[in-house]
Amino acid sequence: MPSYTGGFKERMIQRLAGPEHISATALAKEVGVSQNTLSRWLREARTLDGMGKKKSARGDAGPSGPRRWTAEEKLRVVMEASALSDDELGAFLRREGLHETQLKEWRAKATEGATGALKDAKRKRSERTPEARKIRELERELRRKEKALAEAAALLVLKKKLTAYLEERDGDTDTRSET
Repeated sequence: MPSYTGGFKERMIQRLAGPEHISATALAKEVGVSQNTLSRWLREARTLDGMGKKKSARGDAGPSGPRRWTAEEKLRVVMEASALSDDELGAFLRREGLHETQLKEWRAKATEGATGALKDAKRKRSERTPEARKIRELERELRRKEKALAEAAALLVLKKKLTAYLEERDGDTDTRSET
């Protein structure tokens, strides 16, 4: 069994996980190490913190992985790219480490998001949907009926008080005339 020293294992992991990675089976045939061993090394390397992922302050993952972009960064890139000519765009994309397909995808999502947000704002302002109109109509009818019910209750209370007052007054006049 061959001895693996001098970073051999690290080089094999890099070949398995790097940007131009190959399968464990193909690498096993090439170097004479079993496919199971290579797969185990790769699994172990992925469980270690930061192995092969040297991140810079900007958030780049380096040569072993893609950068994780925030929504704000994506929007900034889309806006900056929209102001560039085709020649400048290529240099800009290389400088940012992007592919044109990513930019197109982000641009489409930004357009979709902005369009959706503007439609929602318009809908909230106007409330033109049939459901919204029906709700407004029902709420208006409910308020009218509540007012009518309150008025009817007030009239009933007044009628009771008037009846009680008149009965009391009639009772007082009857007793005064007898004495």
